[in-house]
Amino acid sequence: MDFLRMLAEEKIREAIRKGEFDNLPGAGKPLPLDDMDSVPEELRVGYKLLKNAGMLPEEMQLRKEMITLGDLISACQNDTERKKLQGQLSAKKLRYQTLMSERGWNSSEAFADYQRQIIQKLLEKD
Repeated sequence: MDFLRMLAEEKIREAIRKGEFDNLPGAGKPLPLDDMDSVPEELRVGYKLLKNAGMLPEEMQLRKEMITLGDLISACQNDTERKKLQGQLSAKKLRYQTLMSERGWNSSEAFADYQRQIIQKLLEKD
């Protein structure tokens, strides 16, 4: 492993000598804060893998689906379809509430604040 480290460091020094790191975008500016600052060290790799794979925790996926269903309901013109969508939304809300209750997050003030931030993030338009 030390050989690989030495090889990587030599390649970096060589790139610095050639000026390959000069004038990079963001040069001289602070790096963006890591989203994982509040995640315990031993969980960060797992979270990063899941995030890079596009995986969401079940509660986040449910919230995302609930927002989508809400948008569909507001745009729906067919009463039959609207009732069907409202039924799906009710089922998602029930599952979400059950999940939060099982995890004990309903009584947490910290989670309530975090949940507001999650909802705001999910509602942001790309």
